[in-house]
Amino acid sequence: MQALRTAATGMAAQQLNVEVISNNIANMNTVGFKRQRAEFEDLLYQTLQQAGAQSSDQGNVVPTGVQIGAGVRAGSVYRITTQGTLTQTGNAFDLAINGPGYFQVLLPDGETAYTRAGNFSVNDQGQMVTADGYLVQPSIAVPPNATQVTISQQGQVEAAVPGQNAPQVVGQIVLATFVNQAGLEAQGSNLFMESAASGPPVTGNPGSPGVGVTDQGYVEASNVDPVSEITALIVAQRAYEMNSKVVTTADQMLQTASSVKS
Repeated sequence: MQALRTAATGMAAQQLNVEVISNNIANMNTVGFKRQRAEFEDLLYQTLQQAGAQSSDQGNVVPTGVQIGAGVRAGSVYRITTQGTLTQTGNAFDLAINGPGYFQVLLPDGETAYTRAGNFSVNDQGQMVTADGYLVQPSIAVPPNATQVTISQQGQVEAAVPGQNAPQVVGQIVLATFVNQAGLEAQGSNLFMESAASGPPVTGNPGSPGVGVTDQGYVEASNVDPVSEITALIVAQRAYEMNSKVVTTADQMLQTASSVKS
């Protein structure tokens, strides 16, 4: 009975849906996290009667035909890159991107990763780094005797040093943008990598055309909406239960058919 296999694909699809939703809910408080959405598509159809086929010698045409679907499968898990709420922290090295763009991070293997999480610090050499100690690119080094660090919305980093009347420029934040942000490959630890789907990065200073600005003392919160996720979770649970009911019903029908005696 095809209904057994069809319902099984529905249960598998809703299981994936719940896994995506659970990951969103788990990262409600992750800085810079972008929620995901599972998208589904129907499987191939079995054609029992072709639409448009002639049903008589007089040229009568079947208006709709008979096609039986084989179920559903996950087409993609799409990342929604809408802006998260900016949360004030008061930390001078925290940065939030208001608008498009990603911070560039140098990984230990020499590759460049990208992130929206701007909860930065400085290491023992005064270099601006991520929570995992990865260097922000281009490299920014704060003098050890700096009394105040200021980062403008255009990404210019200035440090006030004793004995100097004017702050000195110690670095420049450069952001990267992508044609298809959703095509970036997630690596965990709030990091993304360039992929063939995302296209190559286009770099620019904050505030330049097509690039967001940087807000010092803020971080971008997750864009997960708890109410929407709980609603989607309930819908997925109900869909899973309905597919399991189809399996039970199809099994009962098979039992009835097998118990028929001639």
